[in-house]
Amino acid sequence: MGAYGNNMGCANFIEHYNLWNQEQQDAALEVVGKAKEKKLEVIRLSFADQHGILRGKTIFVDVLESVMHNGCSIPIGLLVKDTSHRAVYPVFAAGAGMSMQEMAGGGNFLIVPDPTTFCSLPWAPETGWMLCDMFFSNGTPVPFSTRQLLKQTLGKLADEGFDYVAGLEVEFNIFKLEDPHLKPEQSGQPAMAPEVSLLAHGYQVYTEIRMDELDPVLGIIRKNLKKIGLLPRTMEVEFGPGQCEITFPPAMGLKAADSMVIFRNVVKQICRRHGYHATFMCRPKLPNMFANGWHLHQTLYDRRTEKNVFVPDENEKVLSATGRYFVAGLLEHACASSLFSTPTINGYKRYAPYSLAPDRANWGFDNRGVMIRVIGGNGDPGTRIENRVGEPAANPYLYMASQIVAGMDGVRKQSVPPPTSNTPYEDEVQKLPRSLMEAISALRGSELFRQDFGQRFVDYILTVKEFEVSRFLSHVTDWEQQEYFELF
Repeated sequence: MGAYGNNMGCANFIEHYNLWNQEQQDAALEVVGKAKEKKLEVIRLSFADQHGILRGKTIFVDVLESVMHNGCSIPIGLLVKDTSHRAVYPVFAAGAGMSMQEMAGGGNFLIVPDPTTFCSLPWAPETGWMLCDMFFSNGTPVPFSTRQLLKQTLGKLADEGFDYVAGLEVEFNIFKLEDPHLKPEQSGQPAMAPEVSLLAHGYQVYTEIRMDELDPVLGIIRKNLKKIGLLPRTMEVEFGPGQCEITFPPAMGLKAADSMVIFRNVVKQICRRHGYHATFMCRPKLPNMFANGWHLHQTLYDRRTEKNVFVPDENEKVLSATGRYFVAGLLEHACASSLFSTPTINGYKRYAPYSLAPDRANWGFDNRGVMIRVIGGNGDPGTRIENRVGEPAANPYLYMASQIVAGMDGVRKQSVPPPTSNTPYEDEVQKLPRSLMEAISALRGSELFRQDFGQRFVDYILTVKEFEVSRFLSHVTDWEQQEYFELF
């Protein structure tokens, strides 16, 4: 809150409103000591915005103890931005155009550190880092906090007797940075994209020589991930030029989502410091590129027995009854949840028939063409489902929350999924949205997500994405210039 405190009328905002659980309280006692022990000078306080992009403030260690009592103020206007950082809502209108007085006037909200996420950044000297949650000055959570939304969804799931476990399988690109385009005329909202070159040729998936060519930068990433306790399972070169894939072991829901947010930022920051450009954009507009996906491995565990409830018994060869119900829910709500798994205009250019990406809502056993791939089976304690629909730019909190909401709707209704598929691009089933516009329409009509996420939050996300689409539709593209300029 800076030198002026939080003006809350209470000595300890976090304690007064009981914002930390016991684990966080215990961790908080250690954070100040760790910062001094490591001789840190500054701490980055970061929160994931509506797009899953980290924003925040950097504080000096001298005020860390105060922040650990009272949080830190930050402009509320950050919550009304699209991906170009343009304001979607009129913050100076009545209720900021959202019928919420707390959002009006471009004032502040509070980011409260989660001390369990504290670490020092090995690539940034004397710098610590903590992930934060968002609260209004009256102690209530900001309703547009996607991390808080996932927490609430996980809490409802726990009340039904389950824990959600997810494993990350993420594709992305690394290029050599040739020209960052930092001239004033190259700035803007958004700025001109950087000019890059390849580190290695593509179309040689999993070949060791390509892996060795990328190892200098992947080695730097690997070592820094290890130092902050984010340990991958595998690291490999994928199909396209500069395309990489990293997988992580399964983790509980919130930790898995936090890990994805942290991972993307670690990779981008480290690459930029060493003269590279990393992107989690689904399909970069560069010659010979392959699309990037984010395959989300997931299962449910019984909170009482701590057993994986997707494991089939000897009479169920592929998936347990609970697992099949969960799959049925994912398939039924696949279109409505597409906005959360694939939130960018670019992401829908990945869905193509006879590729390694799905184009319709189907499922199958160990089939990489379907939307939901079942892995494991009878006797395998690691049995899980892999949703292959997502893009790596997705907000992890919304992606995972949407999976839980859709899947549990199937569990509660004991819905029966269609037969498994052997011809994933020929099935007579619901096709996935072909554009962000179609995904917006599907979510708008979803009673399930309006009920579980709340009417206010769904309308908020729809407005943000509709604003993005309207900017896209008003932009004259290369395609239009080539198609019409000479002809007409």
